[in-house]
Amino acid sequence: MTSTLSPIINQTLVLKFGGTSVGTADAMRQVVSIIKIEKQQWKNIVVVTSALSGVTDTLLKMASYLTADQSGILEESANDLIRRHDEIAKSLIYDEVLFQSAIQEVNEIIKQVLNLCQAISVLGESTPRVMDTIASAGERMCVRLLAAAIQTAGIPAEVVEATRLIVTDDHYTDAHPDLAKSKLMTCEVLTPILAKGIVPVITGFIASTKNGNITTLGRGGSDYSAALIGAALPADDVWIYTDVNGVMTADPQLVPDAATVPVCSYREIAELAYYGAKVLHPKTIRPVIEAGIGLRVCNTFNPSHPGTRLVAELNARDGVIKAITTVRGLQLVTLEGRGMLGVPGVAARTFDTVAKLGTSVPLITQASSEQSICFAVPVATVNRVLQMLTTAFAHEIESRDIDRVWATEEVGIVSVVGEGMRATPGIAGRIFTALGENEVNVIAIAQGSSEVSISLVIKADSIQKAIRVLHYLIQPPNPAT
Repeated sequence: MTSTLSPIINQTLVLKFGGTSVGTADAMRQVVSIIKIEKQQWKNIVVVTSALSGVTDTLLKMASYLTADQSGILEESANDLIRRHDEIAKSLIYDEVLFQSAIQEVNEIIKQVLNLCQAISVLGESTPRVMDTIASAGERMCVRLLAAAIQTAGIPAEVVEATRLIVTDDHYTDAHPDLAKSKLMTCEVLTPILAKGIVPVITGFIASTKNGNITTLGRGGSDYSAALIGAALPADDVWIYTDVNGVMTADPQLVPDAATVPVCSYREIAELAYYGAKVLHPKTIRPVIEAGIGLRVCNTFNPSHPGTRLVAELNARDGVIKAITTVRGLQLVTLEGRGMLGVPGVAARTFDTVAKLGTSVPLITQASSEQSICFAVPVATVNRVLQMLTTAFAHEIESRDIDRVWATEEVGIVSVVGEGMRATPGIAGRIFTALGENEVNVIAIAQGSSEVSISLVIKADSIQKAIRVLHYLIQPPNPAT
């Protein structure tokens, strides 16, 4: 971290804080301390925050209480949310006017959520638009507390809801931003605030349609919000604060000796994010790359740690495997049959059918003989996928061009990521030798055209063992970096 004694030499820094970073009074106090320190080093500080940890999950559960006997649980959940925000406010907001204003606004937002949940209960169903309005409440409450806490610390701050900054389509729960309009609105709203030396405290995760309806950017979308805002201004840097020391070589809960990766390329972090690493939202990378601005991942609870710096290009050392990550809760679906050989359009029809279900497909493989297509889907969607494919290919199944459509037991995808893999012969051999020697069976394999990662499909009960075995292949990060 920068020294508080240095003169201000930088222009604009976007700080994004995740749910665990603001989830308790002590955590939010640490956030305020970080902002105070960085405010001395940067001319402009922009803060983007998630909801308190667990709040969004609670809000979505509240929207699912549809029966009369669950109305009591709904009230309990609402009271618990009020209590959590009230406790933080009492610990951090000493000014009575600021305290009362923040709590009053939090209570009003909770009241709006309760009204919506009760309406859902009466109707017996909800809509994606209503669910986005409910899900947005966590961030809308948090910014009130954080802005007041920053002001209490002597730094001018202002609440800004991202509905004023980011314009999206109406694909509720996973909306797509209009980058050009969002840039104009972000600059129009934030430039005068920053010119006054005020820190805007902005809701992550949420946005709005051109008609003003609240949308959300998908779970974990606060990272994306920070990147969009940083790119729009543009900022010099975007720092993503979480509860780990940057990008890790593996999940520390699975691999106790996992270490921080000092430097990652955008290609590497994109692969890690896509294949399950929870440090960054997968969409975060694009706005940052296109704007040419810096990106760091830092630890709120260890701010002196340098974290991970993300760069556009990296001169990879030969043989470097950077990190291991995993996606769990999948099954492999396979279409197979000797009659598929040379028949055009089978793959297109397969994935068109899956797309109509709105099902994500994180991995695809096909036999070179074209006699089978294999792809991974979430466990919860497997039965519907099998039913739809069986219907779509009923004629081919009847004529025996396709022998069967079936699914494996639960599996996971373990991905080995590193720029150095592209230039180093024998990496795949080392990976499979290590797994074979430890009796870990690989069901399927896929490698992206970028050659930055190799993905392996492994039985669910062997995933942890596979990750630990492969972690031994990672070369220790260079302490000098």
